[in-house]
Amino acid sequence: MDVSKILAEIDEQIAALQSARGAILSLHTGAPVKGKRGRPKGSTNAAKPAKKKRNLTPEGRKRIADAMKRRWAAQRKEATKKEAPKKEAVKK
Repeated sequence: MDVSKILAEIDEQIAALQSARGAILSLHTGAPVKGKRGRPKGSTNAAKPAKKKRNLTPEGRKRIADAMKRRWAAQRKEATKKEAPKKEAVKK
């Protein structure tokens, strides 16, 4: 193809695109809406509800204490088993 024919086709395409652009702009009335950054005016930070304090009932406290006593007893029992096979010191 000749360069002049290529340029003529490009000019036709440009004209077609410009007419399409004009048609689209005529459908849209008003200026384009540009979003603003940040929080919209008038909105406030919603206060988070305070977390409810969790209370431990006396029964629950007793269950935990009993479980810890059982755990400590088991650990003491394990410790005595490990210490049992001690060798006596050799006297010089």
